[in-house]
Amino acid sequence: MKMKYDDKVDAMYIEMAKGVYRRTRKISDAIFVDEDARGKVLGIEILDATKNIAAFDPQKPQFIVQTA
Repeated sequence: MKMKYDDKVDAMYIEMAKGVYRRTRKISDAIFVDEDARGKVLGIEILDATKNIAAFDPQKPQFIVQTA
């Protein structure tokens, strides 16, 4: 998994897996999910990241990742 943050537009992209992009699914006005042809999640884009991720500080990137 790779995370990229663009401070010019306050957007974060989380690359979940490699694959051939097929479509983007809109989850909300600020969250978009990129999928392959089988629906596997390739990445997640979060717009207005500092507003939409609780306690996100681009100066101190710390993330809690929960897995099932």
